[in-house]
Amino acid sequence: MAKARSAFVCTECGAEYRKWQGQCTSCQQWNTLSEVRLASARPGAAAGTPAGRGGYAGSLSREVVDLAQVDLSEVPRLSSTFEEFDRVLGGGLVPGSAVLLGGHPGAGKSTLLLQTACKLAQSRRVLYVTGEESLSQVAMRAHRLQLPVAGLKMLAETSVETILAVAERERPEILIIDSIQTMHLEDIASAPGGVAQVRESAAALTRFAKQSNTVLLLVGHVTKDGTLAGPKVLEHMIDASLLLEGGADSRFRTLRGQKNRFGAVNELGVFAMLEHGLKEVKNPSAIFLSRTEEQAPGSLVMVVWEGTRPILVEVQALLDDSPLGNPRRVAVGLDANRLAMLLAVLHRHGGLFTGDQDVFLNVVGGVKVLETSADLAVLLAVVSSLQSRPLPRELVVFGEVGLSGEIRPVPSGQERIVEAAKHGFTRAIVPRANAPKTSPPGMEVVAVDKLADALEAL
Repeated sequence: MAKARSAFVCTECGAEYRKWQGQCTSCQQWNTLSEVRLASARPGAAAGTPAGRGGYAGSLSREVVDLAQVDLSEVPRLSSTFEEFDRVLGGGLVPGSAVLLGGHPGAGKSTLLLQTACKLAQSRRVLYVTGEESLSQVAMRAHRLQLPVAGLKMLAETSVETILAVAERERPEILIIDSIQTMHLEDIASAPGGVAQVRESAAALTRFAKQSNTVLLLVGHVTKDGTLAGPKVLEHMIDASLLLEGGADSRFRTLRGQKNRFGAVNELGVFAMLEHGLKEVKNPSAIFLSRTEEQAPGSLVMVVWEGTRPILVEVQALLDDSPLGNPRRVAVGLDANRLAMLLAVLHRHGGLFTGDQDVFLNVVGGVKVLETSADLAVLLAVVSSLQSRPLPRELVVFGEVGLSGEIRPVPSGQERIVEAAKHGFTRAIVPRANAPKTSPPGMEVVAVDKLADALEAL
């Protein structure tokens, strides 16, 4: 028998090495190399094809094709029966694609996919493979959620070879694997969930999906820091990586796209966990704007852009005299480093000193704001708390703040103003370049160029 070959793969960046070493020279991380036993060539593999991996991206053709001759007819998408799910996917499920759905235990990954599978099974061929639960456990959950179970094909299996054989026979349009960490290949010596098993199992399933034009949905676990468990190379194999987030103390779940070859990245879908499963929230701004009747200092509404739509969220600031030599800067839902930079701009160009104050910032609803359009709203909320002066409830703000105190424009400014007007806001402070020629009915738009102008407009 041929000697089994092995390699060492970094679990952080996916770099491979011939022998073990303490530090990965690619990402500079320590003790991240894990041994991977390389599978030998399978019987029947094509000549010149390593380990039978030919046709990984689809067909086995080796002919060179001119790009102008490629058929541009759009591949029809399959609706997941959830508008919010389709939004994050970029319009629906693409045949021949591999989608990875990750999240913390209890976030609702299996619930979301079970609801999707039961509804799709009424009109399409769906195969649901469970490796963590028994068939009776899945059936009990489906009965509790009052889902239509007729037509859904189920398989309790963890062997990838067996799953592929069943899939060849059943020919499903949608194949769901729950979860990829429980799958294993017989010719890989390591245990399920290890680097080698996760990597090779995902590669075999993805290869089948692309060759058979099947939609592949994989469930993945996350680590303590919130990243997907398994080697980084797994993220390169798949076409879309989605993360389902939600705290144990909240019934709302957010589905965010981290990678998508068929749609916008950082698209956001919102769901509510109810008695009968996940229900999509078609107007997320309504749940993020559940404000108290009495307006308190430091509270302000801003318009952020998530994927392809604007969302109104409330930002709260609290300033208090600090007993420490180094006052604290705590930001939940925003970048703490950017908060420190904005406070320096406020001191230099706004004339307001916060060096002796503890600054606490929070985005209501657990939303994580990743764009710079929240800069102006953050500073005005800080000023409101510092001066103990409540801001008007009908005021909405957005804009990026530069280091010289200028207010820079942000993308899709007019769409943000229209969205704010729909929710009853009557006054907006925006960058001058984002000011529309004609304001929406009932909306007063105040265009500003400098931070001093925005402070004066308050």
